[in-house]
Amino acid sequence: MAIYERGDVRLHYEDFGGDGFPLLMMPGGGLQSNMERWANMPFSPADFRDEFRVITMDQRNSIPRSMGPLQVARPWDAFADDQLGLLDHLGVDEFFALGMCIGGPFVMKLCERAPDLARAVVSCQPVGAHRDDVDTMHRFSLQWAEVYRGWKPEADDDEIATYLNSLWRDPADFVFSVTREFVSQCQTPILVMPDNVGAHPLHVALEVVALAPKAASTLYPWKDSPANIAEAVAHVKRFLRANLPQAEG
Repeated sequence: MAIYERGDVRLHYEDFGGDGFPLLMMPGGGLQSNMERWANMPFSPADFRDEFRVITMDQRNSIPRSMGPLQVARPWDAFADDQLGLLDHLGVDEFFALGMCIGGPFVMKLCERAPDLARAVVSCQPVGAHRDDVDTMHRFSLQWAEVYRGWKPEADDDEIATYLNSLWRDPADFVFSVTREFVSQCQTPILVMPDNVGAHPLHVALEVVALAPKAASTLYPWKDSPANIAEAVAHVKRFLRANLPQAEG
């Protein structure tokens, strides 16, 4: 495990190296998206190390070892700053990105922020604003807020509340990090791995597939058996291979 530092941000990450095309993989867990969370995910970075240079990381404030300012006015951009900053620190130019859960909004923001560098992205069981309960992610994040206060007793309650509102209520819509207008014009290839729980609404995942010009979906459901998980992982690998620079050439 290594450390990336930029200003007030200090993040732990792992770079598995190798000669493969860089693949940034971000686990789920909401605002507690850190590398330990891979143990609870349906697949892991180990499933991709044979073909890609896998890089994974803690997100800021997901765990005490990896902290940074809340940046209440631009929370999604702050995460993208960290992700793109780490890749630049590692000498990575073009890359693939795979994000689980909260990683769905992360990879969509990377498409917006770095359209010439993100060659393709995978949005796995992505979070979104559920039409029947748009406050699901805000409510879920209150658990993170209590944990965060334990790490930083000096934290300002009003700042934390504003931060959560900026993430999940401004607006409480779609994939949170980007707009439908952006997705409808996004030229980055996107593979969506749908889920259907309160925090991962199926209808939002399918709307991304319908809107994005270069989007596709894996089979669904895919987490219901080891065989389907294996097929979904194989689909991800086929999708990424098809978007390698040499494959396009």
